[in-house]
Amino acid sequence: MMGNIKIGGPMNEIEIILEDDGERGIDRPETAEQDNLVQALRRLATRAMGLTGADIERIVREARLKARREKRRLTYADVEAGIRGHRPPVPYDVRWRFAIHESGHAVVHHALRLGSIKGLTIDAKDGGHNAVTFATNAPDTEAWYERLLAMLMAGRAAELIVLKTVSGGSGGAEESDLARATRIALDMEQSLGFGGRHPLLYLEHKNPTTSLSRDAELAGRVHRRLEFAQARATEVIIENRQAFDRLVRALFDAQALDGQAVMDILVAET
Repeated sequence: MMGNIKIGGPMNEIEIILEDDGERGIDRPETAEQDNLVQALRRLATRAMGLTGADIERIVREARLKARREKRRLTYADVEAGIRGHRPPVPYDVRWRFAIHESGHAVVHHALRLGSIKGLTIDAKDGGHNAVTFATNAPDTEAWYERLLAMLMAGRAAELIVLKTVSGGSGGAEESDLARATRIALDMEQSLGFGGRHPLLYLEHKNPTTSLSRDAELAGRVHRRLEFAQARATEVIIENRQAFDRLVRALFDAQALDGQAVMDILVAET
């Protein structure tokens, strides 16, 4: 599933500050230097994608109490374990599908130059999750929206390429890939001036389901846009198959990758 995307507005970002009531922070690993510290903080931030500020505060508080009961200082591992909660490990085959799905989004987002990638995880509470940003200087054209649709359909496209089947992970909720893509494609047809029929009309639609259910011809035009977007995502992933495969393997192994780690994989020479 896509995560941390807000079309038409700024990204919601959480600044994580770990405090320890005057104890000068968290113990660093004995051999850690500055680069290791930065990597550890990036890993924690990536693990925390999708959580609210209140969630982070609760997790740190509980981890601190646990460390105090055990008469030791708070460690990175304590916070990371708190972020995971008490969830069992993700099954092997599901973990692969999550890695394939999220890597598809990342590869297409990067290849189509939509913006930067902040991180990927396949170990969030609700499964796979990613954080991406969008270039603010991009022209607000039909072509840009088509690129955006391709990125939203890329998780499903990646599953089809590798596994030959799709899961329900692209849909099922108001903020799912399919829901977002459907709303954008409907906006293109009815309110953004890109429609195949009466493009100059602005037709407000508060409920996409109602609009599409009542107008079969409109539903057909919206669905064709989604089909085109999925086909384009498929082409992009195939064109960048080596980078995609590297990212899938790395994400499967690490379960969480910060933006710099993702970019290192995507731009690595073969």
